[in-house]
Amino acid sequence: CVAVLVPLITGSIGVLRGTGWLAQEPVPTDLDSHFRYLSGIFLAAGIAFASCIPAIERKGARFRLLGCLVVAGGLARLVSALSVGMPSTGHAAGLVMELGVVPLLMLWQARIARRS
Repeated sequence: CVAVLVPLITGSIGVLRGTGWLAQEPVPTDLDSHFRYLSGIFLAAGIAFASCIPAIERKGARFRLLGCLVVAGGLARLVSALSVGMPSTGHAAGLVMELGVVPLLMLWQARIARRS
């Protein structure tokens, strides 16, 4: 339940504040636009994850799809880390969530589903 707060909070901040909460200097408008677009997708994913909480044992397909989207984003973030260097602490924590915590949550959900 706590993990779902990450995309809800950071997605909302990204939509409302754009790159301003991360960048110290003005960024090109196209970059801000793209950042807010991706933040909107992240917020929607958080809402979709939250919709899995009631009766999570029956929401396996939705949970796996959302989890795969997050892992794909984590893999893209890993490409960035390998190409241009490790990001700041917050983004590195995101990488841990995307490639560590979310796959573990997917395994947990599958276990819950098998038990019921």
